[in-house]
Amino acid sequence: MSNHYLHLTRRTFILGTGALAATVALAPGELLSRNNTLIQRAIPSTGELLPVMGMGTWGTFDVDDNKAVKARLAEVMQTFFDHGGKVIDSSPMYGRSESVVGDLLTTTGNRERVFAATKVWTDGRQNGIAQMRQSRQRMAVEVIDLMQIHNLRDWQTHLPVLREWKQQGRFRYIGMTTSHGRDHEEFERIMATEVLDFVQFTYNLKDRIAEQRLLPLAADRGIATLINRPFQRLFRKVKGATLPAWSAEIGCRTWGQYFLKFIAGHPAVSCLIPATAKVHHMEDNMQAGFGLLPDAAMRRRMITHYESL
Repeated sequence: MSNHYLHLTRRTFILGTGALAATVALAPGELLSRNNTLIQRAIPSTGELLPVMGMGTWGTFDVDDNKAVKARLAEVMQTFFDHGGKVIDSSPMYGRSESVVGDLLTTTGNRERVFAATKVWTDGRQNGIAQMRQSRQRMAVEVIDLMQIHNLRDWQTHLPVLREWKQQGRFRYIGMTTSHGRDHEEFERIMATEVLDFVQFTYNLKDRIAEQRLLPLAADRGIATLINRPFQRLFRKVKGATLPAWSAEIGCRTWGQYFLKFIAGHPAVSCLIPATAKVHHMEDNMQAGFGLLPDAAMRRRMITHYESL
């Protein structure tokens, strides 16, 4: 489903509110007692804390130099940082997104606050090196925090370069991504045999296949997880449905928060990267990164309710 469709349907469900407060780490499965606490998870390889709610750029930051459009995206980005955000994920595959992110990090004054994640998405060693150098320039950062091999593309060629550049301090972390269930078997083999800081894959309330192998393996191997497509095909089913009253127990005020908190409640999830070009959607996303998260029993209840609609 396109981002455009998501934005149109989600507008029905936004109630919007928010507050900032103290920052603490969330232990796996722990329910926080204060509704205004920023939820963070530790990167297993270092212990560095990241807010559980990040930002993707697929389909949203691939824009031209239209001043009005960029001004709106600058407001979206500033809202993200104002609500405790840190991780921004992009890719050369996303058109102009890396360049737009870099421009707006500069114009909004947030270059020092970002955890910049992007990807290499090409074939061949020299093409990969050239692309990664270009990504750093486009994102306007001295060091890329996380470089990932996008959708396993020529990963045997690129992974040695990523390791070398990490040792040289050009990257802080390295990882691998997939957006396709058909690649899970190979992805699992890589996770089991290669040393990675991060993996990225799809996981949401409807598409829970990652629960079977990928999320447990990430936990066992000490690999951080970035979750893409958190809203994929979810809003259609709840159109016109009332949010269950019991979801307020974990601070849900919208269906968007319901979907995001379900994912974040899994103890092996490090960070979600929903994409949006709307300020009110960003505010809603970021509120899901505060306060309470569902425990295992609540998550089962959330699944049952969603499937009953």
